[in-house]
Amino acid sequence: MSTFMANKATIERKWYVIDAAGVPLGHTAAKAAVLLRGKNKTDFTPNADCGDFVVIVNADKAVLTGKKPEQKMYRTHSGYVGGLKEVKYRILMAEKPELAMTLAVKGMMPKNTISRWALKRLKVYAGPTHKHSAQKPELLAND
Repeated sequence: MSTFMANKATIERKWYVIDAAGVPLGHTAAKAAVLLRGKNKTDFTPNADCGDFVVIVNADKAVLTGKKPEQKMYRTHSGYVGGLKEVKYRILMAEKPELAMTLAVKGMMPKNTISRWALKRLKVYAGPTHKHSAQKPELLAND
């Protein structure tokens, strides 16, 4: 019996919508990472990009539990001396909730080129509306 290996011709991509309202940021990000990677499919192949498209709505209503809003920091560095910028997640979630959700999903993906391709299929919106209704996305229950 031969082992099935997915390739571009055999991959069928579906669209999923995840509502992040009232759900912890990490739970939503973990579910999105599994769908983007394709690990929920029976024909999952680790060395092939066989994931689906994921649309996350209501990213501004995602919840950070515990002391994360005050203690967790988003850090960037310009590359110059003294170029470190730090922003608390409370401020980041208020100003750029799409960035916070994208960073959470990116952190849960493996660090390789397949994941970088897969992150292009992630669409994050702060509000409840999105512009991908023509693809007929399937709404996932966020438990």
